[in-house]
Amino acid sequence: MAGVSGPSGFSVIRFFSEVFSELRKVTWPTRQVATRLTMLVIALSATIGVFLGLIDMLFARVLSVISGT
Repeated sequence: MAGVSGPSGFSVIRFFSEVFSELRKVTWPTRQVATRLTMLVIALSATIGVFLGLIDMLFARVLSVISGT
């Protein structure tokens, strides 16, 4: 049962070995870079959320005027 190969030749042990090998090659960001990028994502998400909320309010008011309610 070396490698736990299936009928297609897939080996679970070889797969995870290759995954860990690739993860060792990754250049991970520093804590400062990760924090800065996280703040950027949060700020952009909030900005887009506010923008879409305003657009939604505008459409709701236009439709209420059109429907007469």
